[in-house]
Amino acid sequence: MKNTVRNNTLFSRTQHAAGHKATVTGILILAVLVVLTFVLSACSTAAATPTEAAATVAATEAATAVATAEPTKEPIKIKVGVSPVPHGDIINFVKENLAAAAGLDIEVVEFTDYVQPNLALAAGEIDANFFQHVPYLTDFNKEHNLELVSVAAIHIEPLGIFSSKIKSLDEITDGAVVAIPNDATNAGRALSLLAANGLITLKDGVGVSGTVADIVTNPKNLDIKELEAAQLVRSLEDTTISVINGNYALEGGLSPAKDALALESAENNPYANVLVVNKGHENDEGVQILIKLLTSPEVKKFIEEKYSGSVIPAF
Repeated sequence: MKNTVRNNTLFSRTQHAAGHKATVTGILILAVLVVLTFVLSACSTAAATPTEAAATVAATEAATAVATAEPTKEPIKIKVGVSPVPHGDIINFVKENLAAAAGLDIEVVEFTDYVQPNLALAAGEIDANFFQHVPYLTDFNKEHNLELVSVAAIHIEPLGIFSSKIKSLDEITDGAVVAIPNDATNAGRALSLLAANGLITLKDGVGVSGTVADIVTNPKNLDIKELEAAQLVRSLEDTTISVINGNYALEGGLSPAKDALALESAENNPYANVLVVNKGHENDEGVQILIKLLTSPEVKKFIEEKYSGSVIPAF
């Protein structure tokens, strides 16, 4: 009796294993039959023609490629710090319309000043930033002992003279209050614009590197005040004129091309806004893809149509 039970148990296990083997064996037999069918068919119809042979090879290679294909490549992630306008507008256009097809996943981080984007980049909190021109970058690197580098020029934001009190520079009276940016590069740029419009004269040769101390003549005794660039739109309530960076003018609802009493020339302008990364990351794949997208015909068209001359493509 015990032998019978043992035999039944062994039979059950053997039957289960046999079932599994039968499944595998069945698959193998099916594969062999397919091959044999092909061989027999070839034998019965004589040798395959070169065209048939080539088709067979191509089909085999295609099947092998499908079987061994790698999974879809994950998009490259890149975190970019920007000023909201126009830099944020431009980056978001790229993110929403071009990035996915190029294999790029962009995270946009907005900053409202000119200091934190560079500090965040140097600290590795973001992978790139887009808000500044090369003269500002050079000055910032020296002041903070950093190695941030420009990798592409994207657009120019002409500096403008704005007012909520007068309609022409001819209306400026003696002792008028004038606000300009307080960072070194944009202050010199603002003074150069005032000089180009006959409001002051500067020492020979200082160009856009001039400071208030370099003013030689000030026939209307302008009271020049240096303010943080982000505060200049609000300063219009308290000044006769303010010299305002293009991005802050746009954020404040001004149109440089329409509202400025005088506008910086875009011709030979060294103040193109640039994409910036940490030194050593210039050739990162994500950075190179972003450069290609930011300097694409699609982005050029977007800038020209959206800003109507208030922002000018630099490529």
